[in-house]
Amino acid sequence: MKKKAEKVSTKAGTAKKDANKPSGKAKKMVIQKDFQRAKSTCKVTFRLPKDAAPGARSVHVAGDFNKWNVTETPMRKLSNGDFTLTMELPCDREYSFRYIIDANHWEKDWFADKHIPGDSEEDDSVIVL
Repeated sequence: MKKKAEKVSTKAGTAKKDANKPSGKAKKMVIQKDFQRAKSTCKVTFRLPKDAAPGARSVHVAGDFNKWNVTETPMRKLSNGDFTLTMELPCDREYSFRYIIDANHWEKDWFADKHIPGDSEEDDSVIVL
């Protein structure tokens, strides 16, 4: 059942808020999954918003799917400053990953399917396919 839009009070007055729609950073960081019927794969779109990597020049994704290679999987910078990457991965698996910002800062995806302890102080993000 679809939730109705609710009214939200703001300093400027009253605005409508769609109760089904994530807002702000959460909306941008959701990993999109497009399962391919003819194959046992899924097209996964990773998205790191500008807010999570302000001033970043480059972002890569490293994880189980590329043997944690920090340069193999670059993300594309969009005109709004967000970074995105779509890749096809085999299904029925879980993949640990993290973002590498400007080749020196590791960042987890706060909205991944789950998180597990990593090799460093930071948790690894996990996508479940």
